[in-house]
Amino acid sequence: MRVLGLTLLLLLVGCQGTPHHPTRSVQASSQDSRVQYVVLHYTSSNLAESLATLSRGQVSSHYLISESGHVWQLVDEHARAWHAGDSQWQGRTYLNAHSIGIELVNEGYIDEADGTRRWFAYPDAQIRALEALLADILQRHQLGPERVLGHSDIAPGRKVDPGPLFPWARLAAAGLAQTLDDSAVARASQQLGQSLPDSQWFSLRLQCLGYLAPWYRLTDDSQEQHLRKALRAFQLRYRASDFEGEKDLASAALLQALTSD
Repeated sequence: MRVLGLTLLLLLVGCQGTPHHPTRSVQASSQDSRVQYVVLHYTSSNLAESLATLSRGQVSSHYLISESGHVWQLVDEHARAWHAGDSQWQGRTYLNAHSIGIELVNEGYIDEADGTRRWFAYPDAQIRALEALLADILQRHQLGPERVLGHSDIAPGRKVDPGPLFPWARLAAAGLAQTLDDSAVARASQQLGQSLPDSQWFSLRLQCLGYLAPWYRLTDDSQEQHLRKALRAFQLRYRASDFEGEKDLASAALLQALTSD
């Protein structure tokens, strides 16, 4: 059988292509997609402005989804779109090279005269279109739901999109985003009791998920600022009702549930 296999391979090799038409009859088994993540954004503008910015401006995205659920493909998936900027996840930096960007038409937020911030919700038709697109992308690139990220995840302190009203739980229920097991959170809360972990514990757990968080090799006030940014991004994703970046037991329980084997 081995001789037969080698003979077939030699026959394939013998079918040489021309220099301008390389032979594709033999393909390596050790390969996967260059796309490792899908990053979700909001546009901070209306549809007309979003299309103009993403097609003729200095930024771009592979897909744009309108509030009515219409999907535009603005960049081929095999090309690099300029959507992530200065970013990091799981040690990879500048994720434009490793990701597909999806922009959702949404104005983000406005600050009211009384100082409160009002966020804009996402219409059902838009999220349904996103779910269909995500399911297709994840299947084609053989990615798990944990590879679906928010811009705020990969650029903590710099970006807040897709914002606190984005329905992460809905995507998770559909198998399209990281799942948070309520029973695991309850067990973690019991294990922690009333003992709040220290900054290093929070930092290491955030790093385990993929966030850019300080290592705490030295005592430095700036490390607490960086930790707060990472923790705020985490809370924005998993506990949008309170994302001030404060270390608390509820956040610790969520982190432990997500990072425990």
